[in-house]
Amino acid sequence: MLFCAGMGIGLVFWGVAEPTSHFHDPPMGEGGTPEAARLALQYSFFHWGLHPWGIYTMVALALAYFQFRKGTPGLFSLGCQPVLGKHAIGPLGTAVDVVAVFATVFGVATSLGFGAVQISGGLSYVFGISNSLTTQLTLIAIVTVLFMLSAQTGLQRGIKYLSNLNMILALSLLCFLLFLGPTHFIMTVFPSTFGHYLQNLPTMSLNLAPFGDSTWIHDWTLFYWAWWIAWAPFVGTFIARISKGRTVRQFVLGVLLVPSLFCAFWFTVFGGTGISLELFQNIPLKEVMEKQGMEVLLFTVLEQYPMGTIMSLIAIFLIGTFFITSADSATFVLGTLTTNGSLNPPNHIKFTWGVIQSLSAAILLWSGGLKGLQTGAILAAFPFVFVIIILIISLLKSFKEEVHRT
Repeated sequence: MLFCAGMGIGLVFWGVAEPTSHFHDPPMGEGGTPEAARLALQYSFFHWGLHPWGIYTMVALALAYFQFRKGTPGLFSLGCQPVLGKHAIGPLGTAVDVVAVFATVFGVATSLGFGAVQISGGLSYVFGISNSLTTQLTLIAIVTVLFMLSAQTGLQRGIKYLSNLNMILALSLLCFLLFLGPTHFIMTVFPSTFGHYLQNLPTMSLNLAPFGDSTWIHDWTLFYWAWWIAWAPFVGTFIARISKGRTVRQFVLGVLLVPSLFCAFWFTVFGGTGISLELFQNIPLKEVMEKQGMEVLLFTVLEQYPMGTIMSLIAIFLIGTFFITSADSATFVLGTLTTNGSLNPPNHIKFTWGVIQSLSAAILLWSGGLKGLQTGAILAAFPFVFVIIILIISLLKSFKEEVHRT
């Protein structure tokens, strides 16, 4: 449930696409070289590793602490109470919760849009169906009906069963490329690149390229930071909801370190396979990316191996189930945020929010395609940055009080 709510669609969409893009257009130096290949994977680890899961950990830990340790409803405004004081219950507190809802709607809509684009690309690649806006909007409508049905069953049935299915399918794809793909290359690249990632983490984190062209940083790193922040209220609320009974140490290890390692290995397998195909087998992934779009790169890679078509169909189905799980989880969170922190929001509230987030994804796709999705995420994230800062200060104040009491 943690992975599927956290970034499932994104991992499938960008697993091959991001390292391939960085390989040909690296943040520094020439593209298409061994050094560019290392940087491609290193920056993929950077974008999907400790930073996003650190944001999720802080937000979820604050919500879980105040909800289950202090017994307050699961609202962001009440999580900020140690800083806001009596103003947490009133117009200022309401504004905090509205910002969280706004960020959740657009953050999730961005992922749903990516999911629709990649499902459409996969259907086009395998079956020749037109990869058009009409197809993408139709897919959003179909999946909306499916996740509405799932949303009626609650956490312990719909989301739980779908999450388990998602992990089985995702691990099947991972093992398929790991063992049928360039296994030796993948297993030697992972520790080497992960070491470079840890070694250069401070430099990459603080680099905004002030003395040169900062286009790459803005298009990739800053977009990702905005996307993770926009997702933080949704993922944070959901992780908090399923983490009752954990200690702070267990929580941090489970939410920060394990997912970061998994994401790094995922990008090594998928991105490393794509880079290996280009470096050693001259498969023209760059040409595919330029002519057909990033969304078909995964299917192009899978087709290079036995049972490629079957695995492409599994990938399409996986994206669809990730789509349903993410949207289902988001309707639960939005329902919680708009029913005074209820742990079991009414179905009609979840249904309303499900329609709103699907319409948001459709409108963003219709108005600007992938660029529109990115812009929506950035706009939604900015005000929530201040909420995260207040939550961190509130949590530290409460921890100090716990120390004084003991």
